[in-house]
Amino acid sequence: MTLTRRTLGKAMAALAMATALATPLARPAFAEDTIKIGVLHSLSGTMAISETILKDLILWQVQELNAKGGLLGKKVEAVVVDPASNWPLFAEKARELVARDKVVAVFGCWTSVSRKSVLPVFEELNGLLFYPLEYEGEEQSKNIFYGSSVPDNKAIPAVKYLMSKEGGGIKRFVLEGTDYVYPRTSNKIIRAYLESVGVAPEDIRENYTPFGFSDWQTEVAAIKKFGGAGKPTAVISTVNGDANVPFYKELAAQGVKATDIPVIAFSVGEEELKGLDTSQLVGHLAGWSYFQSIDTPENKAFIEKWQAYMKNPKQVTNDPVESAYILFNLWAAAVKKAGTTDPEAVSRAIIGLSIVSPGGNTVTMNANHHLTKPVLIGEVNDKGQFDIVFKSDPIAPKPWSPYLPENANRQ
Repeated sequence: MTLTRRTLGKAMAALAMATALATPLARPAFAEDTIKIGVLHSLSGTMAISETILKDLILWQVQELNAKGGLLGKKVEAVVVDPASNWPLFAEKARELVARDKVVAVFGCWTSVSRKSVLPVFEELNGLLFYPLEYEGEEQSKNIFYGSSVPDNKAIPAVKYLMSKEGGGIKRFVLEGTDYVYPRTSNKIIRAYLESVGVAPEDIRENYTPFGFSDWQTEVAAIKKFGGAGKPTAVISTVNGDANVPFYKELAAQGVKATDIPVIAFSVGEEELKGLDTSQLVGHLAGWSYFQSIDTPENKAFIEKWQAYMKNPKQVTNDPVESAYILFNLWAAAVKKAGTTDPEAVSRAIIGLSIVSPGGNTVTMNANHHLTKPVLIGEVNDKGQFDIVFKSDPIAPKPWSPYLPENANRQ
């Protein structure tokens, strides 16, 4: 048979068709050997100051896991997206990760409004979200695992500390927050607790500002005036994102010192302090379950490895970083235990699993999808770190606050 250009073309086309038919799903061979996870954190916009580091943490843990052989004989691949501090975009990106990219778990979100935005997506598609931030509680989903604290095992113990002799015997409280669900719900619970122990309504001042707020002069002046009423006063701050930088700068500019009106922040850690002159903020406080300054062998090893990965000997850690680390490693352990990445099987396998955290605590995933953790209170020092002044025993979380009457039948 004479091989002409026409017959050669037909033969090549037939070979291509046969090859395509022999590969029904038309997927690259690499994908068959990969377990995909999603990373859903803001890498731009007002929350990038806080969230970018959590993307880096997950990528580090993926690298560490793959260096040890991956999971179930497969490599883990992270699919990173940027929802850009845009709350509806979080839901859109979450849907793409689960439905299009076929990730088996997503690690992400910081603000509660972003978590609330994606929750219906994960419940509809039966995906899994591992959420590393302390939050306001009043939620429990079978599709979300919560890696940090709720008011019952963070905010309330922190307020009790402020009211104690060791905490300054505080009698008046400014509840200062960014205007969205986490600050408003947290402050609703804090106010209910304060009034239950006899704090008068006139001794509580509540104020909210938008994301990215920068003009703090009037509000800081109001805080100074409220604190000048003759009773020990503190600010409980749930200000989020890059608004913290001008807030703390204005506190320093107006001479609001921790010895006069201490600020305890629930959303400011070592990463946020990097952009501030902390010499002017010495003594102000933060409440978390972890600080970089924890002096344990586990934490020293964690920090060394983290800084080596980031190629930065000054790279900080913080509570959300530790929480993300805990969640990732609990997920990996659950996949190994279940022998599959199936969300339902992993959800069953993860309950009761424990890990020793970088802070040196044995942390266990409870049946309510929350972790038992201690609360720590740290004072800002002039090196951009926190000196730990208080640590509780590990506290079992109650997602539904006992201080809200509508939760009477939920406990």
